[in-house]
Amino acid sequence: MLIKEIMNTDVKTIEQTESVHEAAKTMSEYDIGSLLVTKGDKLVGIITKMDIIRKVVSIDVKASSVKVSDIMTKEVIMVDPDIDVEEAAELMMDKKIKKLPVVDKGSLIGIVTSTDICTAEPRLIRKLADILLLPGTKKTVAG
Repeated sequence: MLIKEIMNTDVKTIEQTESVHEAAKTMSEYDIGSLLVTKGDKLVGIITKMDIIRKVVSIDVKASSVKVSDIMTKEVIMVDPDIDVEEAAELMMDKKIKKLPVVDKGSLIGIVTSTDICTAEPRLIRKLADILLLPGTKKTVAG
């Protein structure tokens, strides 16, 4: 199975110049945990709810005074739509990430999450278990 068969094409993005407050509002509105960050048409980063918690909320900084570009992850790991789902799962496990933007010929065309992979390929749950488990939970999966 290929990533393009399971990816979500309704990708939510935010401009890097927007405030973290706007990012949080958008994530809340769509009930999602991350936004891909753009500069015009170019993908330049990703911002997650954990970025907001760790880099803004936990240090009591006003979210409307911080730009997305100040806290986003700039080195975004991306995949091609024709990559095999199992290969994507291995990449996510190796890099300890839960979301992979899908890019075709330089253009953002979708996103796939660890949940998407586990839904499409239940046998891969074991491979992704460590990044899916919450901190403080037991790091084993019965099987």
